[in-house]
Formats: sequence, C-alpha cells, structure tokens
Amino acid sequence: MSTTRRAAVVAIVVCALAFTIAVPLRTYLSQRTEVREQQAQQAQLQQEVAQLQGRKAELSDPAQIEAEARRRLRYVKPGETPYIVQLPEDKAPDAAAPAGQQPAVGSSWYENLWNQVSGG
Repeated sequence: MSTTRRAAVVAIVVCALAFTIAVPLRTYLSQRTEVREQQAQQAQLQQEVAQLQGRKAELSDPAQIEAEARRRLRYVKPGETPYIVQLPEDKAPDAAAPAGQQPAVGSSWYENLWNQVSGG
C-alpha cells in the first residue's frame, strides 16, 4: 500500500471513531447538565417543603391561628372594641387638583366626565 492510501485509511478510521464517540459524548454532557439542573431544583423544592412544614407546625397551635385571624382578617373577640387608625394622606384633597377642575360632590362619574369634556 502506498503512503497516500494508508493516510486515507487512517483518516477514515479516525473520522469513524470520532463520529462513533461524538454522539454518545454529546448526549452524556447534555444529560449531565440536565442532572445538575434537576438537582438544584430538587434542593430548592426541599427547602420550600421545609419552610412549609415549619409554617404548618406554627399553624397547628390554636394561639397562632387566633393571632393570624386577628391580624389578617381583623377578627375581634366578643366585648372587644376594634379601632382602625387611618393616617393622613400626604396631600390634602384641595391641593391635589386645581380649584376649577374639582368634581362636584355627589355627582355621578358620567356627569363629571361630561363636565370635563364640555369645559363646564
């Protein structure tokens, strides 16, 4: 065999080996990346499960449920007087709009709209 033929046969064998190894190697690398992503997601979900189990343990206490109902739903016990504190707004309603553009008190939205469109 001549040197050229030997080089051609070696090149063909090397290419065949490269193609034979390339596809499984690419699959292996992509699966390895996917496994890492799934493990990260699993760790995140396990952390979330631990937080939810802690929250479940907190809510198994009747005093905690009562405190949560008072805070979120504003429940009061019979005989208690509830107070709601409203803080003043940053701007007074008179300063929010010019005097000529304030809607009339007690008028409906379409009357206010018509007054703004007609200029009256």
